[in-house]
Amino acid sequence: MNEHFFQCPYCWEEISMLIDTSVRTQKYIEDCEVCCNPIELEVVSEDGEIIGFQARNIEQ
Repeated sequence: MNEHFFQCPYCWEEISMLIDTSVRTQKYIEDCEVCCNPIELEVVSEDGEIIGFQARNIEQ
């Protein structure tokens, strides 16, 4: 597990998340811990390191 910091695409606050880097490709939705809006996260890991990360707002 790696802690990863990123900016919420809604409220622009910096938030952190624990990422399981044993899974190569992940795509899921997680609510922002500050503003509670849903964020689509896409993570790519290799050899225990995060090599790609995107946090996108979900157009509603």
